[in-house]
Amino acid sequence: MNPQAKLLSITSLFLGSTITITSNHWIMAWTGLEINTLAILPLISKSHHPRAIEAATKYFLVQAAASALLLFSSMTNAWYTGQWDITQLTHPTSCLLLTTAISIKLGLVPFHFWLPEVLQGTSLATGLLLATALKFPPITLLLLTSPSLNPTLLTIMAVASTALGGWAGLNQTQTRKILAFSSISHLGWMTIILVYNPKLTLITFYLYCLMTIPIFLTLDTIKTLKLTTMSTAWTKIPPLTATLMLMLLSLAGLPPLTGFLPKWLIIQELTKQEMTPTATIIALLSLLGLFFYLRLAYCATITLPPNSINHMKQWQTNKSTKMFITTFITLSIMLLPLSPMIFTTP
Repeated sequence: MNPQAKLLSITSLFLGSTITITSNHWIMAWTGLEINTLAILPLISKSHHPRAIEAATKYFLVQAAASALLLFSSMTNAWYTGQWDITQLTHPTSCLLLTTAISIKLGLVPFHFWLPEVLQGTSLATGLLLATALKFPPITLLLLTSPSLNPTLLTIMAVASTALGGWAGLNQTQTRKILAFSSISHLGWMTIILVYNPKLTLITFYLYCLMTIPIFLTLDTIKTLKLTTMSTAWTKIPPLTATLMLMLLSLAGLPPLTGFLPKWLIIQELTKQEMTPTATIIALLSLLGLFFYLRLAYCATITLPPNSINHMKQWQTNKSTKMFITTFITLSIMLLPLSPMIFTTP
């Protein structure tokens, strides 16, 4: 891809996200989301592979439908209330349409079908943008409108997302699809607490990005796209592959690692809201995700390739491990001791 075109796309992504996050008018928020959609399309289709073109087409159609719904929601609210302010979304039909539009943009169940297919058709670097950076503007809109949204509907969608994200990921062999279903599952955790504690939703999203970024960068460094090649990739950069197991277990939410923190806080908050059955269900559903994270970790670090025939060993790659990968790995594994700071933030 032309460096100038890539720079223009990345700059447009930053511009679109900034416009949406900082705006208080629905038209400006919609404009920022449209800039994001148009900026990511060249990055998705840059390989010119038929699967990449298909992924870009699916992404464009889905995001265009979601943007139209969002615009229709804001216009309906302005028609009935005379308000274009994002925080003044009060009309019930507008709230329902907005929930649908943002769910489509994020990939929440039952509007999740596009996310695994689009991630599978892109490179790991573009998939990282789709799984983290491009979810920030829609989540910001959800945070701003959270007092007006229907908590029962959000809870049902959140539990369904966590269930489907874990269940559908069990039988996958492609790492990008596994990470897509992992994203759907984590979005369920963010959504379930949205109405009751919006700040906790934001903390969960930040920590999810913190844990997902090093996994994508590690898989991109060792050039691993499926489970069958993961078992032979450990010879490239053994220390990085060893820490990949810890990063995956952190994403699964095992207690000594960073990923346990958001799940712990969300279950605690749900219990305070007298939603103990919901907290129990969503905690049990996260065990489904734990299974395929363990399978990924097993393939990455414990499985040795068969030695019955002579074959070429993959030697270490020329790409050295970047400093920011090391930083993200450290944060994704060892941030739990800093959790008291989160409790004391105003």
